[in-house]
Amino acid sequence: MAAQPIENYGVIGNMRSIALISMEGSIDFFCFPNFDSPTVFAALLDNEKGGTFCIQAQLENLRTKQLYLPDTNILLTRFLSDAGVAEITDFMPILAGKKGEIYAHQIIRMVRVIKGEIQFRAFCAPRFNYARNGHIARAENDCVHFEPDCTASPKMTLHATVPFALDGNDAVASFTLKAGEMATFTFGEADPDQNVLDADAIEDHFHQTSQYWRGWIGGSNYSGRWREMVNRSALLLKLLCSQEYGSLIAAPTFGLPERIGGERNWDYRYTWLRDSAFSLYAFMRLGFNEEALAFTNWLRDRLHDDAEHGPLQVMYRINGDQELDESILENFQGYLGSRPVRIGNGASGQLQLDIYGELMDAIYLSNKYGDAISYDDWRGVGRILAWLGKNWNRPDEGIWEVRGGRKHFLHSRLMCWVAFDRAIRLGRKRSLSGPLAEWLATRDAITEDIFTNFWDDSQKSFVQYEGSNALDASSLLMPLMRFISPVDPRWLSTLDAIEKTLTEDSLVYRYDTIGNPIDGLRGREGSFTACSFWFIECLARSHQMEKARLLFDKMLGYANHVGLYSEQLGSSGQHLGNFPQAFTHLALISAATYLDRALNGKNNALWH
Repeated sequence: MAAQPIENYGVIGNMRSIALISMEGSIDFFCFPNFDSPTVFAALLDNEKGGTFCIQAQLENLRTKQLYLPDTNILLTRFLSDAGVAEITDFMPILAGKKGEIYAHQIIRMVRVIKGEIQFRAFCAPRFNYARNGHIARAENDCVHFEPDCTASPKMTLHATVPFALDGNDAVASFTLKAGEMATFTFGEADPDQNVLDADAIEDHFHQTSQYWRGWIGGSNYSGRWREMVNRSALLLKLLCSQEYGSLIAAPTFGLPERIGGERNWDYRYTWLRDSAFSLYAFMRLGFNEEALAFTNWLRDRLHDDAEHGPLQVMYRINGDQELDESILENFQGYLGSRPVRIGNGASGQLQLDIYGELMDAIYLSNKYGDAISYDDWRGVGRILAWLGKNWNRPDEGIWEVRGGRKHFLHSRLMCWVAFDRAIRLGRKRSLSGPLAEWLATRDAITEDIFTNFWDDSQKSFVQYEGSNALDASSLLMPLMRFISPVDPRWLSTLDAIEKTLTEDSLVYRYDTIGNPIDGLRGREGSFTACSFWFIECLARSHQMEKARLLFDKMLGYANHVGLYSEQLGSSGQHLGNFPQAFTHLALISAATYLDRALNGKNNALWH
């Protein structure tokens, strides 16, 4: 089977792990048991070696369609032809107890024939530990046990209501269903004390999972113009949240390229501090206070951490661990030959000063709209700002995690300003003790530094880094962070320069990777979808509402068939980079909520 385009996938999950399922009915990416565990299926990265679990309808002139059951993360893949119609219902059970605990960690696949008599072929070929280790398959009654020959991966079991045979250490089956008949498959951790194929139990799993998702999204307070897309973004963000720790991963994948055949391939299965304020804003804006509180508690634990280049690290594992050593999977060919395929992330050891602003913005938001900060956590804030007060004017690798050398980046300066600004506001709001005068002096010094050293009068624009004339889409966050008025003449001319230099209609590029190769990597990349939504929100805030709404509606058209976005869009509109990406959906929610309120003649109630 040929490699599927990145955008041809839907996702299912249970807030512990996520599986990517193609429009052809194959599970081509699945890490188990956790988001950042080794892969079990990774055909998306190597069609021959990666492993897959596919169920195919043997029909001529086959057409497929994929959709989510409304207001859920239950995925339906439909096979259609003149000879018949069938569908696969895929989900990971969420059996909600008092606190929504997850009791079953498995994938459930239900195959139904709607019309006609259809033959199917099923093929389950796990490849454990990033396909670096073998396994033994053992058939027993209605199941096949897969036992990897390594400790890095757990034993897994495939149960099915149709008979499987062994083909080497893979499981294969051929079966025929008539209209009204169903076959069921489960893959994952099986409870030896339960009959996991019991029809009533499967039906109960399905209904409880459906009720969980519908009940959860029913708590959203967004009822605006783009409700379907905002709700889908929220449902995805919930999938990316760790039920156990409250953190949110950037994406469930690794190794998906920003340029086909290129080397811009990273591992995003971790929690970036950069996403924190955007995440809290999105959850609070939509009324999901429980998720905001859980992430806030995770963030507060970071206030007492120490990392190699300062008090904070750029990214963490979902449980807060700091070990993210980067290595290359030499055995994988990569998506359409895009190598190297990396796991871990070397950027975790970089100096990125903007993270301090993002953390403080998140703390400010959580205190403004939630519980007051504790004494010890406020001391943690003071400790961090004491370090930042001595280090804000250092060169760093910046928001885009460049590997071509440190520079004095505008965005890093901006977010250092945010760190002190939010601490000052929080201290005054909560009457907290601290060196507010010192923080105020530092904040004002950063302000003068930005207007003095990052303004290019010849272009009438703020520039990417000190001494350059290059532009950067991260500048779009300047008015969103309330550093500058969205109608300040300096900002309006900057917005105009960004539009002329970095945009193509609604598509926005981060920076010029060819004329300004600061990242130390070869080749171009796609447009950065989150930047498109930042640009749209900036237009709206500068009162260019008609233009903002048109571009927003155009950007919605770049979502895939089930409303998901990858990190970037290529020259032909194809999805590139890790998929689906939280950052993009967070930016979509922010733009949608602001646009909707502005069109209704209301001011935005939240900070951004």
